[in-house]
Amino acid sequence: MFHIEKMKVGDFSFAVQLANTMNWSMTSKDFEFMMKLEPDGCFVLFNGKERLGIATCISFGEVGWFGNLVVKEKFRREGAGYLLTEHSIEYLKVKGAETIGLYAYPHLVKFYERFGFRANIDFAVLKGRTAVSAPQDSLKLAKKRDINDIIDFDLDCFGVNRTKLLEAILLNPANLCYLSTENNKIIGYVTAKIYANMAEVGPLVCQANLEEKAVLLLETILSKLNCFEGSIYVPRKELKLLKLLYDVGLKEDFHVLRMFLGPSVGRDCIYIAESLERG
Repeated sequence: MFHIEKMKVGDFSFAVQLANTMNWSMTSKDFEFMMKLEPDGCFVLFNGKERLGIATCISFGEVGWFGNLVVKEKFRREGAGYLLTEHSIEYLKVKGAETIGLYAYPHLVKFYERFGFRANIDFAVLKGRTAVSAPQDSLKLAKKRDINDIIDFDLDCFGVNRTKLLEAILLNPANLCYLSTENNKIIGYVTAKIYANMAEVGPLVCQANLEEKAVLLLETILSKLNCFEGSIYVPRKELKLLKLLYDVGLKEDFHVLRMFLGPSVGRDCIYIAESLERG
């Protein structure tokens, strides 16, 4: 009989192995990070003692994000995925979520529509190595003293208080963050999370109608990542950002649809996602 338990450290090897049947290139560090952010929001589905699937989610108060969902292939039409999704939605609602977001593969859109999710915008997932020269215009490397201002700016633009996520990224000395400022006020920022020889770029948040500033932010951080295998998640409507990424050697691997259960979030700003797991 199916039952769900909170993920434990001993489940990491199963979670990594199962996740990578989807070519997600995940490691135990990814699940360690998720459990650090949301220790009660990572789940394992069992049939008796056999592990069958995993799901992760994160609460930002009024907004929650549903991340990883994967089930052993032979159980995918037996209600396992439905049970994990339902459990995660209920968890986020109990935590106060009025809106829940996720990124859906195209073939899973109808599955999520059964729960009430509705399509928002299309994101391209790009991967590869880049070759980018440092731009002539230099941007400020963020310092610890900038964290509160970054969080406030992110809240103004994105409309969600992501303090616990942004602090975890910005306080890790291995990661990078650059700022665009005007009159000593932040008008945009970009981060990259560094894992050994891999880098995940995002979030990038910039005031609306400042596309050139957003391009400069992206150029700046990419110029520091030339030796890394990179991944980035960009709305298909951001044509200037996509042109830069294609020009420097990244290629689209696949695309996903951002969906929301409840009112959509994200104000009028230029945006690159932090990850597919956390928005």
